[in-house]
Amino acid sequence: MKKILLVVAAFAFSCNPTQKTVNNTTTAVKKPVVSAVPYAESITEPELKEHLYIYASDEFEGRETGQPGQKKAIAYLKEQYEKLGIPAAQSNGNYFQNVPLKMSRVPVGSITVNGTAYQVGDQLVTFSAAKGEYTEIAYVGYGIEDEGGYSDYKDIDVSNKLVLLKAGEPMNADGTYVISGTTEKSMWSNANEATGKRTQLASSKGAKGVLLVDSANYGRFQNYFNYSKNNNTGRMQLKTSNEEEFASLFVTEAIAKTLLPSIAEDHTPKIIPATVALTIESTDETVESENVAAILRGSEKPDEYLIISSHLDHIGITDGKVNNGADDDGSGTVAILEIAEAFKKAADEGNGPKRSIVFLHVTGEEKGLLGSQYYTDVEPIFPLNKTVANLNIDMIGRIDPKREGDRNYIYLIGSDKLSTELHELSEAVNNKYANIELDYTYNDENDPNRFYYRSDHYNFAKNNIPIIFYFNGVHADYHRHSDTPDKINYDLLQNRARLVFHTAWEVANKAEKVVVDKASK
Repeated sequence: MKKILLVVAAFAFSCNPTQKTVNNTTTAVKKPVVSAVPYAESITEPELKEHLYIYASDEFEGRETGQPGQKKAIAYLKEQYEKLGIPAAQSNGNYFQNVPLKMSRVPVGSITVNGTAYQVGDQLVTFSAAKGEYTEIAYVGYGIEDEGGYSDYKDIDVSNKLVLLKAGEPMNADGTYVISGTTEKSMWSNANEATGKRTQLASSKGAKGVLLVDSANYGRFQNYFNYSKNNNTGRMQLKTSNEEEFASLFVTEAIAKTLLPSIAEDHTPKIIPATVALTIESTDETVESENVAAILRGSEKPDEYLIISSHLDHIGITDGKVNNGADDDGSGTVAILEIAEAFKKAADEGNGPKRSIVFLHVTGEEKGLLGSQYYTDVEPIFPLNKTVANLNIDMIGRIDPKREGDRNYIYLIGSDKLSTELHELSEAVNNKYANIELDYTYNDENDPNRFYYRSDHYNFAKNNIPIIFYFNGVHADYHRHSDTPDKINYDLLQNRARLVFHTAWEVANKAEKVVVDKASK
């Protein structure tokens, strides 16, 4: 019996890699480094293909945001995480994060100025509801406040008032612009950039709404309004609780002159006595949609989070044909499922990640990155200041036909925008494990395609969370019914998914989180 006990004791010590005994003293020893390779190898072509032929089938009806096909997609994703034994990310146990959306339709109603009523669409364009009565209007000239010190708001209080302002920017007597100090216009002369900024600035000053006079662009706003009304089209947006509290209206110079006849040459802010009433009703339609989020808790740093994301939606059915979206973004979606399975396998064998990994499938990407915007701007499931990085996968199953070189490539975008360390880690991981040609063509700041701003990683990047965007480029089947699973290069999909897994493994298991050395202000 004594011999048996000694054998058992010896066996127990031999199975404990964290202890050793020397001269009757037991000391801790470092656990051996675990190789990620066996887990990466569990990401295989057959399993990716099996998932994608289901996810990008006609049964899922093109997965359009808020439509029945999207509901089938989220149900499929939930089922897969339940099979893997990976729990929901939300504390209530629900895999679905509700994302409130609306289909913005042209509103109906009028504005009455000093007794004269103007119907929406007749010298007045707006795309949101607006209500309120005012006995005075705040005129703020160009409605500019610039970092250089110029401000149209410095001598006027616009709190709880309707603000009248005009497009353009102030000029000096010598023909130079006040903001730039040169003959070069500033961004305030760019309608695409300045319109939203003027509105946000007025709102931040406490205004209840704006009447914007932009004669050069009013026709464009009117044409868009008319098209939307006549074709019953709309733009999908996030639905917020306070969306009807601020009125944003484009008005003709004729309406503006009923309030201030000298508006063209008068740049001085002032309070204008007037009787103005807004009675504009919304015709927006509510859209119900969901993100899907699952989490594998970290073993040592569970309150630090790495998010791996892809978008679950596509563009639905057009002209009676299903747009399957096998590449966009079925490829990214099934890659995450396989990556999740690989991490779960490691965790089941006692080799789970040190940091928590969130597997996030977002809705509404095709409608304007809405699901990821909701996650970052409205209701993060986990604190953004505890989110160490985002690896975003959007189209990794095909080949860019315009690209020359090795077919075993991937476009990387954004890896160096915020963190030098993340970029270097990504390069090192690829050299060690994947040997894929990393192409940074679309990482160029001057890339006319602006892909850096066109997928869900951007909503994390704007919050100074380091990102990598994995992308194979566009092709002839992009946003067409011909983007089908039979055209996917499954060997490349496997290689690229394994690269993301290895990169995630390194980020999740680093002693310290990746350093953000290029944070934007």
